Amino acid sequence: MDRDVRSVDDLLKLLDSLFVPATDRWTDGAATWWDDFYADRARPVPFFVAKPDESLVSYLDRGLIAPGRALDLGCGPGRNAVHLASRGFRVDAVDLSPTAIEWAEERAREAGVDIGYHCGDAFALTGELTGPYDLIVDSGCFHHLPPHRRISYRALLDRSLAPGGHLALTCFAAGTMGCELADIDLYREFCLHGGLGYSRHALRWIFADLTEIELRRMRDEPPDSECFGEHFLWAALFQRGGTGA
Repeated sequence: MDRDVRSVDDLLKLLDSLFVPATDRWTDGAATWWDDFYADRARPVPFFVAKPDESLVSYLDRGLIAPGRALDLGCGPGRNAVHLASRGFRVDAVDLSPTAIEWAEERAREAGVDIGYHCGDAFALTGELTGPYDLIVDSGCFHHLPPHRRISYRALLDRSLAPGGHLALTCFAAGTMGCELADIDLYREFCLHGGLGYSRHALRWIFADLTEIELRRMRDEPPDSECFGEHFLWAALFQRGGTGA
């Protein structure tokens, strides 16, 4: 007889265990899945390109965000981290996959930029990802989280995002990409179906304690563009209240 729950963290881990292993893409146990995903660099995966998000470039070019400390969540091969470092940010970047981190480190060396890469679960690396960060970038991590891990995500923002800091979020847009089952039905099926689609209303509700700076669909970018962009994604910029340092 197991009686293992006496804290919120215990409860979150119990809920993690409800999902079938193939759908776990947010804890340390997902590293092998992502390693296999990133192993073939020639695969026609849109975000394998060495290009930053068009929305991130736009925020910088318009002066909506300014250089400071940045954290790239689920950095993958490091395309956004490298761009931020090249624009004057001091960057930490984290991913579950050692294979992705290795690729990202190669890109950083080729670009001649210094990035602090961390391999592991961003929710668990509280001693390494200390912040405060002026910018947290998430291009494709949030939509792989089950509903209960939004609690962990918001807690990470609370402890890591500086007053006046920004969250630049890119995630699946409901109606074009991502599972649209209600949260309760995800637990009935024990599956995330590859990632969750979000409506504009849902994003505004989840991040209601942040100020919305911009929330739009990402622009499609042609193959010869210097930026990455796919219309099935939201591009959102939120700001934490308070005054930055």
